[in-house]
Amino acid sequence: METDVQHLPSTEIPSQLDIPQAILDIAPQFTIPDPMSAPALKWGIIGTGGIAATFAQQVPAYSTGNIVAVGSRTRRSAHAFAQRFSIEHAHGSYAELVHNPDVEAVYVATPHAFHLEHALLAIQAGKPVLIEKAFTLNRTQGEHVFMEARAQGVFVMEAMWMRFLPHQLMVREILRSRTLGDIVHIRADHGQRLDGIPRLEQLELGGGALLDLGVYPLSFIQSILGNPEMVDTVGFLNPAGVDENECITLTYVGALATATANMRARSATSAEIVCRNGRIELREQFYRPGRITVTHSVETPGTGLEDEYSWTWDGHVPGGLQYEAAEVARCVNAGLMQSDTMPWDDTLAVLDMMDRARSELGMRYPGE
Repeated sequence: METDVQHLPSTEIPSQLDIPQAILDIAPQFTIPDPMSAPALKWGIIGTGGIAATFAQQVPAYSTGNIVAVGSRTRRSAHAFAQRFSIEHAHGSYAELVHNPDVEAVYVATPHAFHLEHALLAIQAGKPVLIEKAFTLNRTQGEHVFMEARAQGVFVMEAMWMRFLPHQLMVREILRSRTLGDIVHIRADHGQRLDGIPRLEQLELGGGALLDLGVYPLSFIQSILGNPEMVDTVGFLNPAGVDENECITLTYVGALATATANMRARSATSAEIVCRNGRIELREQFYRPGRITVTHSVETPGTGLEDEYSWTWDGHVPGGLQYEAAEVARCVNAGLMQSDTMPWDDTLAVLDMMDRARSELGMRYPGE
């Protein structure tokens, strides 16, 4: 589909001959779809928690999307949220929201354990739906959602906002050029001090580090390397039976990847892609808008020694959730059922990785 594009500022690129021209050519020409050029879409939000509030702030501010309704378990909570964000309709049930004729698309922002139920509500009402990550508790639930979406002919996408951010698109563009050579290893880490939050301590709500935090490094790796041959996991469960710390090793043909997550301490939340002829580093909160540093390694003939040349590209933008919302608007306008950037198969692949990781940790959700 044709879209307008957004040109982003970037830092000055060094002129050394040792920076490959193929890489130098990417940054000046690199463009991304502009959220302000997406077709207008009227959103209803299911849930009134923190991520719902962020969506309600960012989407109208930085895209053509408009929040017209919110639904909660209680009318009081819905009215408070609606008043806070100047939303026209406040519904005391999720069923009311999905049947509101003014709502053109639904954003599911409830805890993981309710994603299946609330996604099906929207789909059966014929409403396109964006479902907060992790998409569902497990792959079986994810398949159920997509099966129903296919039967109803409704657009569905996982709200993995990271995949649509400018610096993430730039990373994948550089890797597609193959200038840095074959990928040898990827590591990505997400640690936050979140223990003690009631929702994360409860298995019945999909608690633990994996679905809230580990899903980011796993999705980042999968977006680059695809689906692994093997998944090996070590980690710890807390007394409540939820995972609080894990290291997941993903084995590919010719490459390894490690994804780490914990909810006991803040980590650097960085990522690195190591290639045969260089590397790409995302040094700060890799899952948020930010900078990437590209390093090219050049071997000095006859010495076996290497010199390194680096440049940094700045992909900082305000907000961030507007990019995924704009993707939904474009896809719905084009009559698509899924996004090329966040396709159904990728969502299921990441759910499968997390199922396998939990199996090795001995962690099961009620009803599994």
